[in-house]
Amino acid sequence: MEVELIKTFKFSAAHCLAKAPDGHKCRSLHGHSYRVDFHVTGPIDEQRGWLIDFSDLKAAVAPHIDALDHSNLNDIPDLPNSTSEMIAKYLWDKIKPGLPILSAVTVWESDTARCVYRGK
Repeated sequence: MEVELIKTFKFSAAHCLAKAPDGHKCRSLHGHSYRVDFHVTGPIDEQRGWLIDFSDLKAAVAPHIDALDHSNLNDIPDLPNSTSEMIAKYLWDKIKPGLPILSAVTVWESDTARCVYRGK
């Protein structure tokens, strides 16, 4: 039996998108209350009845979310262009090596706008 689990994290941060067109509102420093969903996919352990303990998923992800929380994303190394797309890829690249069952990262920059990244 294969399942997909999703755990949601939140962080708040500021950024500006210097590569946005002249006059675009996102070129100015502004902030978001981000929501990030981490998807893991795989077979359940028949003995335990789960894919992964949610606390183990939290342990793999939380340090990376904590590093972004209340920061200026433009100051984060390896994140020079902090669009939702690049935030998703940044988190994937940080977390996937230690969490091989990671299958997607969804970054919500508002209640109606999100990006889903599933790796290369």
